[in-house]
Amino acid sequence: MTQQPTPETKLNFIPKIGLSGGIASGKSSVAAAFAALGVAVINADQIARDVVEPGMPALLAIAKTFGTEVLDPDGGLDRAAMRAIVFAENGEQARLKLEAITHPAINAELTKQAFAATGPYVVMELPLLVEKQNYEWLDRVLIVDTTEAEQLIRLERRSNIKGTQASAMLAAQASRAERLAVADDVFENHGNFEQLNKSVAELDKVYRQWAKTGHAPDSQQLPAG
Repeated sequence: MTQQPTPETKLNFIPKIGLSGGIASGKSSVAAAFAALGVAVINADQIARDVVEPGMPALLAIAKTFGTEVLDPDGGLDRAAMRAIVFAENGEQARLKLEAITHPAINAELTKQAFAATGPYVVMELPLLVEKQNYEWLDRVLIVDTTEAEQLIRLERRSNIKGTQASAMLAAQASRAERLAVADDVFENHGNFEQLNKSVAELDKVYRQWAKTGHAPDSQQLPAG
């Protein structure tokens, strides 16, 4: 997905790097490490939360589609109730309906923030980058990779989601092979935060040089733990 800027745009070239990976792969830790280095990081999950705040059009549409049982006592989205519907045995249609409501709003805000960002480059944390394939304006893709067994362990530990529901959440995403197939750069993340921060610092140097010269770097494959 790497794009080469033209001579006319090179002076104003701010690379847009899509950061993704499977659920519980460690992509948020990678994003935090970039942010600690002063890099602009835009988080799709945060935007997804913002667009369903009380009073927002997307939340009103969700309540109209799924009923008020998906709202909490304060009028916000009850994520546990919504998740139970989407990941139920026959929840595929529910998931598609939910995405038809939320994704246009999320994508519009993502695009707005991406092109307003300043700095040498911008990192877009996009959990569904591979599944949706609608980020043609990205210049590069960085995938955080780990095994499915590690994902399940982390998911159960951090979210208290176990067994069938955890497996269903993994199954609803792109496969590991599909993610790696679109990667320009790959983190192999096995949970060592010291190595993760070191590898992010190495990538930061590469990306800053790219932004400075306009010449896209070779693919990077770095251990992050």
